[in-house]
Amino acid sequence: MLLSELFLPEFIKIGLEAEDKDEVFEELADSFCHASRLDIREDILEALRERERKMSTGIQKGIAVPHGKTNAVDRVYGMLGISKRGIDYDALDGEPVYLLFMVIGPLSSTEKHLRILKRLAELLENLQFFTDLAAQNDPSQASAVIKKYENILTALE
Repeated sequence: MLLSELFLPEFIKIGLEAEDKDEVFEELADSFCHASRLDIREDILEALRERERKMSTGIQKGIAVPHGKTNAVDRVYGMLGISKRGIDYDALDGEPVYLLFMVIGPLSSTEKHLRILKRLAELLENLQFFTDLAAQNDPSQASAVIKKYENILTALE
């Protein structure tokens, strides 16, 4: 599955209002439920919090990849949140995060889930990807940035 298929414009929220990790989990879950028309907010929150208890998903400067698994979904979904102010996330580097790539999948999707996280990590190695994506003010443009960088990555493989 391509990241550009996972993070479609309807699954991108720009201008997150949350100030900390708990608030952003709730904001991302609410936005996801609204976009997907699935009433699984509590299932998502439980999955994200369970994974986060193991170790922070604030993985590198300005970026977090909260993810989890729940049988409330039948396939892997993504939700991208962009914060202009930064969110206190208890990231590994202690810095605020600006891009949050939420990934939720069913318990049986371990291999696909890991492939998506690996692909995301590969994209995030390009610092210009972070800069370009964080600067977006429109979900369609943000989705186009993901597609552009994913195409570059694919061409290099």
